Amino acid sequence: MRIAAVQMDVYLGQLQDNMRRVVQRVAEAAEAGAELVVLPECVLTGYCFESRAEAEPVAVDLADPVWQPLQEELRHRQVYASLGFLESTAEGRLYNASALWGPEGVVGSYRKIHLPQLGVDRFVDRGDRPYQTLSAGPARVGLAICYDSSFPEPMRVLGLAGADIIALSTNWPVAAARTAELVPPARSMENHLFFVAANRVGQERSFQFYGRSSICGPDGVELARAADDRELILYADVDLQQARQKRIERTAGAHVIDRFADRRPEFYGPVVSDD
Repeated sequence: MRIAAVQMDVYLGQLQDNMRRVVQRVAEAAEAGAELVVLPECVLTGYCFESRAEAEPVAVDLADPVWQPLQEELRHRQVYASLGFLESTAEGRLYNASALWGPEGVVGSYRKIHLPQLGVDRFVDRGDRPYQTLSAGPARVGLAICYDSSFPEPMRVLGLAGADIIALSTNWPVAAARTAELVPPARSMENHLFFVAANRVGQERSFQFYGRSSICGPDGVELARAADDRELILYADVDLQQARQKRIERTAGAHVIDRFADRRPEFYGPVVSDD
């Protein structure tokens, strides 16, 4: 399976322009053979809002007509794409969300659980859905957003749920440079799966975004890495069976590890304790 990570700029509050550019990137990636395309956090709406009142008018639900061009492109190309946006609900809730779309429509969505004191995350509601895996053709995909990846627990939950690929939509600014460089290979190695980090670029208000998107393999090796903060698309051809084979025999009969079978959760209680 060929997967792609789109690194691109975003225009604050400009839904139609952002969607047009998203569709262009998806088409380009599909032309290059990608079957799953991962795009940045809040790529539809922008991120650096200064109040909830400013963000709410550009938030949408998954039935909004703004999604139609993407849906048509994915149906035409027979590919899948995950991307970030601000989600509004009939109950007046506002979420930093990510959705997986495919030829058949919306496959599923996720609402960001871990919220930093940054950008629109200062004003949104905390996500209320458990981590889960979704089907993108032959692949099992787990959705996560930016700061989620700084916590090993949710990435392990997705691994235990059978994710072959974690699709991380992110908006890492320059101040998060070490996160962009260190976290993707660490999380892919810890869980022996593919990890796609699609970061944005450009400047939005006072924040400069870092780029350096990456695609990492089950052993933590970088399969593709952006060298800077230019707009581009990364590609990697992956064998999903590698992510599903958790038993790693490094030296026949002498050095064998299985990061899932070797776990001892009975000793991990403090990790999930509120005390």
